[in-house]
Amino acid sequence: MLAALGCEPVDAAVVPDPMPDPGEWALSGPGGPQVSFAADALDLPCAALTGGPEDVEHHNLVGLFDGWLVLPWAPESGGGGVSLYEFDDPCAPVKIGEAYSAIMRESHTLAIAEVGGRTLLAVDMHIDEKHGGIGFWDLTDPTAPTWLSQLELPGYDYPDAYFRVALSTFWQGDRLYVSAGFLGVFVVDVSDPEAPVILDNFTEVAFLAGSFHVIGNLALASSAGLLKTMTIDIGDPDDWQRLATWETADATGKLHPYYFATVGGRYALFARKDTGGGPMVYDLSDPSLPTLVGGAENPDADGGYVYRHHDLLFQGESNFGSRYDFSDPAAPVEVARIDIAGDFDTLTPIGNVAVASVDEGADPGLATVVFPWDAEPDSRGPTAELTNPADGAVWIPVTGRVGLSFDELVEAQSVHAGSFRVWDQRGHAIPGRFYAQEHIVNFVPDGLEPDTTYFVEVPAGGIADVSGNPTTAALRFSFATGSTVAARPW
Repeated sequence: MLAALGCEPVDAAVVPDPMPDPGEWALSGPGGPQVSFAADALDLPCAALTGGPEDVEHHNLVGLFDGWLVLPWAPESGGGGVSLYEFDDPCAPVKIGEAYSAIMRESHTLAIAEVGGRTLLAVDMHIDEKHGGIGFWDLTDPTAPTWLSQLELPGYDYPDAYFRVALSTFWQGDRLYVSAGFLGVFVVDVSDPEAPVILDNFTEVAFLAGSFHVIGNLALASSAGLLKTMTIDIGDPDDWQRLATWETADATGKLHPYYFATVGGRYALFARKDTGGGPMVYDLSDPSLPTLVGGAENPDADGGYVYRHHDLLFQGESNFGSRYDFSDPAAPVEVARIDIAGDFDTLTPIGNVAVASVDEGADPGLATVVFPWDAEPDSRGPTAELTNPADGAVWIPVTGRVGLSFDELVEAQSVHAGSFRVWDQRGHAIPGRFYAQEHIVNFVPDGLEPDTTYFVEVPAGGIADVSGNPTTAALRFSFATGSTVAARPW
């Protein structure tokens, strides 16, 4: 292993600083689904989730945060809101809070972070055809969300819903990354979310920027409806380095555009469009050389969004929603199909149910519908398949962050100093902040030192999925800001 090469010994007398217990966290809400279902109830609708009276039934991704289900609802042209639900009994959800903003626009990700004791959600924003960008909801009191602030992006141009508008957001530390089509990726300082400031605009993305996922110092920039994808080293926030650029294809080399991309574990997942549907899968283990693993062709589909839950993929296919067996990532196989009226783009796995959402043409009150897919509550914890820095990595900049990518959606509140532990080679605990978005967890240190080795441990019983199931096996790795990695203290 790289960690064993050129290593410097650690004084055996060094005892790492104690950390909190990995299970030392709690939820404000009741958490994810905890009920069982009869076999004849599977893959059938059991409940609907609705927005407020202004809801025009344009829905997208939902997610759990701090034990509450968060449901954004807004059309591309603006005017929408956010609703929060108790979701431990998903077929009898209870709405506990809701708010509307005339300038909220459709969002495609759930960038939620805790800043200064407040829980904030970053969304897209639209004022008029020449003015728009991003906005922030304060969800600290889930029973009474409030609109906090907004930031206009230069070059914003609507009515086109893709070319020059904010499409998605990703939160890591004091930086919010905003994918904005042909405008590129904006980097926004959100240290004061009441007064966000644009720091930079990465315009070298030579395609329609649809999403930007960050795992530690690794970014995946992907398009909205086209072919190109890019991996970038952003360890030095002022000097990004492109690692690889490629176009999505099948095993024969035939190119296929995709509608949207996500990251699940070690894989970049693309929802194929225009040439049929189905997922396309790339391995990010070597981010300088992403490798096609495989995919599935669904000829009567047209992909929307794809999310992973262990050995399954859930994909909105526009015409219906599909569940794929992902036990062999090289050959996903469709195992179930569900349908609701409308443009069915999003199918989100939440424990043993999937939440189907359409963004156009829904039957009244049925833009988001809950479908049980497994008889028993989820009992399997998440597994981290990808770390950045990689184990044994050297010359990590002192501005670097530490990221993990899991094989299912994770609960952000479970990520803390006891479940994501970082020490230096002297055994001192490294202070910092923690962030979780969908499958990805990030630790942002207060600062790293030069020529120092850092040890990372995710203990068993720590980071949990949205159903509250923690990791079952410990993960340990190390990296250095100098030329060598010291021997591990364990």
